[in-house]
Amino acid sequence: MAGKGVPLSSTKRRRLLSRLGPGLVTGAADDDPSGIGTHSQIGAQFGYALGWTFVLSFPLLAVIQLVAAEIGRVTGRGIAANLRRHYPRPLLWLAVTLLLIANVINLGADLSAMGASLQLLIGGSIGLYTLLFGLFCAGLETFLSYRRYASVLKWTTLSLFAYLGVVAVAGVDWPVALRSFVVPEIHWTSVYLTALVAILGTTISPYLFFWQAAQEIEEEKRTHAKPLYVAPEKAGQVLKDIRDDTLVGMGFSTIISIAIVFATAATLHKSGITTINSAAEAAEALRPVAGSLASFLFAAGIIGTGLLAVPVLAGSAAYATTEMVGLAGSLDAKPWRARFFYGVIVVTTLVGALFQKLGFNPIQALYWTAVINGILAVPLMVLMMMIVRNPLAMGTLILPPRLAAIGWAATAVMAAATLLFFVSLF
Repeated sequence: MAGKGVPLSSTKRRRLLSRLGPGLVTGAADDDPSGIGTHSQIGAQFGYALGWTFVLSFPLLAVIQLVAAEIGRVTGRGIAANLRRHYPRPLLWLAVTLLLIANVINLGADLSAMGASLQLLIGGSIGLYTLLFGLFCAGLETFLSYRRYASVLKWTTLSLFAYLGVVAVAGVDWPVALRSFVVPEIHWTSVYLTALVAILGTTISPYLFFWQAAQEIEEEKRTHAKPLYVAPEKAGQVLKDIRDDTLVGMGFSTIISIAIVFATAATLHKSGITTINSAAEAAEALRPVAGSLASFLFAAGIIGTGLLAVPVLAGSAAYATTEMVGLAGSLDAKPWRARFFYGVIVVTTLVGALFQKLGFNPIQALYWTAVINGILAVPLMVLMMMIVRNPLAMGTLILPPRLAAIGWAATAVMAAATLLFFVSLF
């Protein structure tokens, strides 16, 4: 019996790993260089005080990404395609236009952070490195097949373990850190409210909605499966796999975010360094406080997460734009058969890379990215909740009432956060 139990356990582990895909990659992409910079600033400025926000944000993030995933797998169409099918065109054009603006700015900030991190590690030109990273990511996304590309993205998520290494050598005050999860420390000040919105805004981002929905469709095509609304009898195991994948991915994302906040709280905040202008600056600031190893891991992690996040940002823009104009687009298509789709990937990536060359301050750009994402997230979340509860789109597989209630709660929290953001400006 014992001998038979070992292969079974191994089989179960392999099955679990095989189920991880769109949700894991999406969750890892949530911890992009921009998010690393935001979490570094929050840890440096507030220490452990905002730890409780991750307890709040995790279920909200998980359920809204689950909504996006189920829209893609059940309907066989992306979010923009469903908007095009069920809602007025001006609303679709506005949503996709805002997404493109936010994604290009975010691409610029991420690529610039990657360039700065490589300069920190080996010296050289930030501008050159930024452009080379842009070309490399665009080429990777354009010329690799979907199967191989998805595998590359999945392995790239391992770069995030660098931040667990940073925490291990940072000297975290664990009793204080863990208490912050259950005992909120709230200050009704403009700076604190802006930080709260920053955490929610960098966690629940529109590009992740579009990406995960599109990747579920890619998985559907890869396995030659039909949309679940056509074959609802197959929905049970498929939806369970999607939920497992999404929970693991969003859980992984949240753990890494917490690690970054705690590491910078234990080092920078404790040493009186409360202002961080970039993720690369956070890595440099760690050097005298936590040693060269922590600084190296932090900088290397920025490059690794950027290699994951940049294709997700460009890819989500390409999926949304091609769906908006009614064209077919897929990472599994050959470049000459999906010229518009791959053209959007190349153009958005290179325009983002040129931000650094054109003299734009990527950190200021991140501020406006947060504003745009905050404005865009709420109406998109409302529309997604309407789609996922719409029998015309989902057939008999509409989102169950319990999950729908959590999804609407996530939307309400994001709306309140956006309102607080604007109130904090005054």
